[in-house]
Amino acid sequence: MSSSRNNFPKLHNASWPGVVGKGSPGGEPIIELDTMLKLTAAAEVDGVKFDGVDVFLFAPHCDIDSSDDDLKRLADKVTSYNLKIGSVVAPVWPPTGGGSAMGTEAERNQFVEQVRKGCRIAKRLRELGVRPYGIVRIDSASGPADWAKDPEGSQKLIADTFRRAADVAQDHGERLAAEGEICWGGMHSWKRMVQLLEMTDRPGVVGFQADMAHTLLYTLGYNAPEDRILPENWNWSDPKVLDDALATLTAALRPWTIDFHVAQNDATVKGSGSHDKTGKHCLPTDPNGKLSIAHHARHWLRDSYGNPLRKYRHICWDGCMFPNDTMMLPGTWNSILKEMIAVRDQHGWYE
Repeated sequence: MSSSRNNFPKLHNASWPGVVGKGSPGGEPIIELDTMLKLTAAAEVDGVKFDGVDVFLFAPHCDIDSSDDDLKRLADKVTSYNLKIGSVVAPVWPPTGGGSAMGTEAERNQFVEQVRKGCRIAKRLRELGVRPYGIVRIDSASGPADWAKDPEGSQKLIADTFRRAADVAQDHGERLAAEGEICWGGMHSWKRMVQLLEMTDRPGVVGFQADMAHTLLYTLGYNAPEDRILPENWNWSDPKVLDDALATLTAALRPWTIDFHVAQNDATVKGSGSHDKTGKHCLPTDPNGKLSIAHHARHWLRDSYGNPLRKYRHICWDGCMFPNDTMMLPGTWNSILKEMIAVRDQHGWYE
């Protein structure tokens, strides 16, 4: 390979597709972290490999109550695969020990406590040298239907909870990124997402995590038809219309974005297990995929003048809820890595 080929941002795989939507009664079994690490480390395209993984802080992958010894073992394990850890997901939802960010005082306290635990793990992994970059991912842990009972009051409660969480994160030297996803109340619309970030008012500590699969649904107005950007009944025939819609979306959210997920989407919603009504992640080669991934990633990775932002030290592939049989195929991860490399080649930089 040429020495001038871009080597930033670093390329990460997500480990949580082995957990999200898995393990429920009647659902597919969880894929252990060891297996996800092996699949990630084995992928290779033209001599390029994944640089790391992003991790869900939930058992059996990484218990939110892990001891320092547990975290040392995790760091050693990931390092043994020649990988780093980047962003981590705090389990802020009620089924995983958290609570609604717009709920009762007790529920909101539990939300903040899960963020505290997540930030403690994130900080410790930094100290162990296995995590040189990344954020702690959160959301509102609330649904759009409950949020809609009192939209303005709900926004105020979520913003207050996020500010409390921000204080915790800052104490640990961490940043929080709220992932814009239509299944989370107050974050289900791009306009409401911007409003929430502005109300939280902790720039530099609380930002936005953009996932290409989820943000595409923002332009279609799922769960917020009043904020739709693309025309109704649009048939995807004119790529400029999609580019213009994404330009509008990213102009509003890009200044807040501190973490980025590469993904594909077929413009439908789906769910599995307890993770319901959200953007359907597709394989990069899916013929129904609506995104030209490397091309559309530029809206997030370059400024409005076309200059590379260089603000993300790593980017991550997110492919939640693929069937286990698909995830166990080496070709799956090679095709994903190939797309990640294309994104970096087009929009990254060399150091």
